[in-house]
Amino acid sequence: MQLAPGVPQHVHPAWPLSAEGEGERTGGGTVNHRLLRLEIPVFPERRMFRVHDAGVDPDALGSPLPPVGTLVSMNREQLWVGSLQEHIEVKLVLEEWEGAPTPCGDDWDEEAKGKLYLRGLLSIDMGSAGRAVSGLRLAGGVGDYSVRVYARNREQVVRLYHELFDRYGDPLGDEFQRAKKDLESLEQYLIQLWRES
Repeated sequence: MQLAPGVPQHVHPAWPLSAEGEGERTGGGTVNHRLLRLEIPVFPERRMFRVHDAGVDPDALGSPLPPVGTLVSMNREQLWVGSLQEHIEVKLVLEEWEGAPTPCGDDWDEEAKGKLYLRGLLSIDMGSAGRAVSGLRLAGGVGDYSVRVYARNREQVVRLYHELFDRYGDPLGDEFQRAKKDLESLEQYLIQLWRES
């Protein structure tokens, strides 16, 4: 797996953990285990970032439409996640599960669901900023994956960012830049995926 230049050192290729002991019981009594967890900063270029099969060109003909006014836009091999801003780094947690995890919507503002066909390798693309992740190997291998996307603080970050202009005026000034840095990772996304049986 390759991480984008500038990704903090605490995000290490060994960071995705086999989550032994990190499972949950479903209504039928079976235990689903989390197979991978990756937490990284992502920069939403043009108010979005893209999750897709590593072999797919995200800009190719037939790509999804930009997720304007919605949380996600999808086609068979790509998931485009919409942000409401394009100036602040966001936090992304990506999880692969052995089976469907219990929904966690109460802790999140928004939720979307879908399906992706992946060939066992996944990339997270930030447009001209490059790839945050390139070729992450999935335990589930090739096949159809169910996907849940959760988001929180999207509107709050937009509001707080615009308030910086009223408070500090000069967007190039030190005070503005320090306050802007404090907003990083406040907008958060959780993407959970699991191979369909």
